[in-house]
Amino acid sequence: MASDNRRPGTPPVIGVIGGSGVYNIDGLTNVEWKRVASPFGMPSDDLCFGELNGQKIVFLPRHGRGHRVPPSELNFRANIDVMKRAGVTEIISVSACGSLREEYAPGHFVIVDQFIDRTFARNKSFFGSGLVAHVAMADPVCSRLGDHIEAAAKEIGIPYTRGGTYMVMEGPQFSTRAESELYRSWGCSVIGMTNMPEAKLAREAEMCYATVAMVTDYDCWHEEHDDVSVELVIKVLLENADKARSLVKCTAPKLHDRTASCHAGCHTALDTAIITAPDQRDPAMVMKLDAVAGRVLGGK
Repeated sequence: MASDNRRPGTPPVIGVIGGSGVYNIDGLTNVEWKRVASPFGMPSDDLCFGELNGQKIVFLPRHGRGHRVPPSELNFRANIDVMKRAGVTEIISVSACGSLREEYAPGHFVIVDQFIDRTFARNKSFFGSGLVAHVAMADPVCSRLGDHIEAAAKEIGIPYTRGGTYMVMEGPQFSTRAESELYRSWGCSVIGMTNMPEAKLAREAEMCYATVAMVTDYDCWHEEHDDVSVELVIKVLLENADKARSLVKCTAPKLHDRTASCHAGCHTALDTAIITAPDQRDPAMVMKLDAVAGRVLGGK
């Protein structure tokens, strides 16, 4: 599905990336799972295409159905690339996380607005030698998308906080107590393993992106709570997953009637980002980026 180059990012197609515990979306009609090929390799799973009250939805289980892929082995580039190829214009990322603040108890949702990226073993850009680009990341999530998610959370009564910093660690091990206390001293709100470089790649692909961080535990800093464990996380995950599906179901219709590009500039992020001169661009790179950057490179 190609968007209108006069109005990049239209018509709206909502992509949902489901984190731990969220492997499907309830209430979808006209459901069809399809494999979408990417020049960046295999994504985590097939894509689930469907509709919610007439709004087109594309769902991807981040770790694959059955949770097969660990954080450091996720092919983030392929995941975002296939979403773009499927026509997705905005991504709601649903992610399990640990709390770094007393007031964010298990079951609390945080609509984050900032990230600190401490990952080190991942491909973080679609661009590289032969085609260099630098996108702006000062505001790494879409405020417009966040507004709609917040409105939906209020409507259905989910306990949430708007704003906060998501500390992204490499994993797959949980934090040491010293690390947990360090991240708290930095003012971070939650900690997880998956939203970087996902957010950076979504920006490079000119898609709106917002994260709903679902608190499952207090990491290991809280003296009055048990240290994080898989057993503890899974228990809260199951409770959070139902709330997350309800949140997506309520948010999607609110995004249906957008007829213009995102006012935050998400759909035109590459307008001034590519620095390599046209006559110096690697044709193979240009071809590989046909979906991600085709709008500005003259592709489809």
